[in-house]
Amino acid sequence: MRPLPEVPPAAAPVDAEQAEVSLVEHYPRLVRLGYLVLPPSLGRSRRVLAAHALAQRALQSARRSCPADRPALLLPRRSGRAVAADPGYAYVRRQVLRGALAAGAPLRLRARRAQLPPVLPLVWGLRLFPHSGGADELALEQRLSALDGPARAAFVLRGLEALADREVRRELAAAGVPDPHAALRAADGVSAPYALLASTEFDPCSLQARPPDLPRRRRYARAALAATAALLVCGMLLGLPGGGWGRGAPAAPPYARNPAAEEALDPGALQRVSASYWRRSPRTDFAAWPTRGDRTEDTRLLRRALTVWARPGGGVRTSATPRTPAGPPMGAPQLLYAGEVGASAVAMFYDGLRVVRYAEPRNADPSGGAALDFARVDGADVTSAGALVVDRTGGRVRYLTAPWVRRVSVRDLLAPDRAPRALHRTPDGVTDALPGPAAPGRCRSWDAVELAGGSGVRLMTDLGELAPARLTSGPPSKPHDVAGRAELQNWARTACLLPEVRAHGVRSVNSWMYATQPLPEGGGSAQWLCTRAETWRGAGSRVLAQFQAPSARPPGSRPPGAVAARSEDSPECGTRTPRVLAGVLWKSHGGRWYVLAAGSEQFTSLTTSGGVTGRARGRLLAVPARAGDRAQLNGRLADGSRVGALR
Repeated sequence: MRPLPEVPPAAAPVDAEQAEVSLVEHYPRLVRLGYLVLPPSLGRSRRVLAAHALAQRALQSARRSCPADRPALLLPRRSGRAVAADPGYAYVRRQVLRGALAAGAPLRLRARRAQLPPVLPLVWGLRLFPHSGGADELALEQRLSALDGPARAAFVLRGLEALADREVRRELAAAGVPDPHAALRAADGVSAPYALLASTEFDPCSLQARPPDLPRRRRYARAALAATAALLVCGMLLGLPGGGWGRGAPAAPPYARNPAAEEALDPGALQRVSASYWRRSPRTDFAAWPTRGDRTEDTRLLRRALTVWARPGGGVRTSATPRTPAGPPMGAPQLLYAGEVGASAVAMFYDGLRVVRYAEPRNADPSGGAALDFARVDGADVTSAGALVVDRTGGRVRYLTAPWVRRVSVRDLLAPDRAPRALHRTPDGVTDALPGPAAPGRCRSWDAVELAGGSGVRLMTDLGELAPARLTSGPPSKPHDVAGRAELQNWARTACLLPEVRAHGVRSVNSWMYATQPLPEGGGSAQWLCTRAETWRGAGSRVLAQFQAPSARPPGSRPPGAVAARSEDSPECGTRTPRVLAGVLWKSHGGRWYVLAAGSEQFTSLTTSGGVTGRARGRLLAVPARAGDRAQLNGRLADGSRVGALR
């Protein structure tokens, strides 16, 4: 293999005055260069001050290197462009580049000056950072963050300074990079237009100012006074005979001093997603939701929400779905929504595991009625990330819909023959209020929402949590969205059983008809359904086997099915064990009692013992009985094994 070519040397004289003139003339360009090459781990505010300090120290280096008895320096000669041909500018640029690369080097006992916080410029009481750019600038910032310092420098010298690869290698070698060729190869992996480097996202001279965390600053001031008093007291005690206090184990640092926790409490560090990102996102879940609402720039609201999330007070109403951690965020979360909904100001966040909703009275003291809700939504996809409950007040619910939802309708599950009605949404995706789920014993209607978009129409219902549950039909091996008159009629007699799985962290509810049974004495045909509620956490699923006797009433007024059996954390009626067996004691129109039982298609025979004895080939059984009889039900599968009824 032929070795790579050497980095060619060349030299041209420059003096301190040349460097000073070049620094003043091209100061914004040099500061931008330093800002882009500095390690992103410093944070935007600290990178701004460090970039200005690097440019200003470059002039000091030129003066130290050019005393009166030696007015000229030697540096590589540039060719071609006017700026690149200026020896003074080339020298100052090299000093800025060398300092920015040194700032990203591992910290040692004798740290370099560039690795320490800058003495000047110094800003007290303000946070300064460049203006935010668009989605393309954010993507470029993320790609540059994944590179090491030399690779970032190679990309910036190519794009910002428009240097050829030969010149880039020469500059990197002069700045102390051991392998400029490897840096160029790493920079080749960044596929982004160089023109983005000139945007306001990377301009540390055009800044916006924000206050720091003022409550934390006041706490620090009080803590400093308390610490000073404590040191004085300790000094006096240590001077007493006996040596004072002994050596004890130090306590962990306060929560607010943890860097990740500080970032999580900073509204400026919230992750914001552009309105069009979901169209090209590799994932179609809550991470692709855009940041929406009319108060996304309300720093006070967002800071209150993040602070209450981290340390909720005694007056905050907190709720969480089962097995959902209600602790503080582990880093800066994603902002989904911030705005006014009804009588509340609402902020909603997503941290990859949970959706968190903060709400406070819009026209009252926030400390008097704040609410904080947590819901676990890990593993969400396009079928389960279609909507969130943004407001629930006075028995009415408003939803925040996903950006890919084209149309929202309301369907009364108890009126399967009635067409759904359209539901209005704001431009931010917030629906009008609609009645919430019916209370147990008062099930006269049940409004669910139909979300049209993506790959079909999905039926969702509120079960008292932030994430509505998806309703499906079909066997456990292949559940599908509810469609067709027959499935809607089955759900009409199932909806009033949903309160049994309410507030259990339910992700989806599937209801499927596994058997149809002719009733004795010409009583018509009954239907057997199995309803299974899956949770977001996996555990805690609930299974209901229901018996739907024939009814002469119209479809919208038929009574709900009778629960024949119920179970929790059972694999039956699910993808792992897609079978079910259940039985009931039924009274005919003639006043006679029967034990009725039905199993799914896996069963070849059924038997009953105990108070009622009987046997039937196939998966249906009807045995005469008496009122109050108790029977034990068993079934035999095609492989010969025996299985009991659901319990």
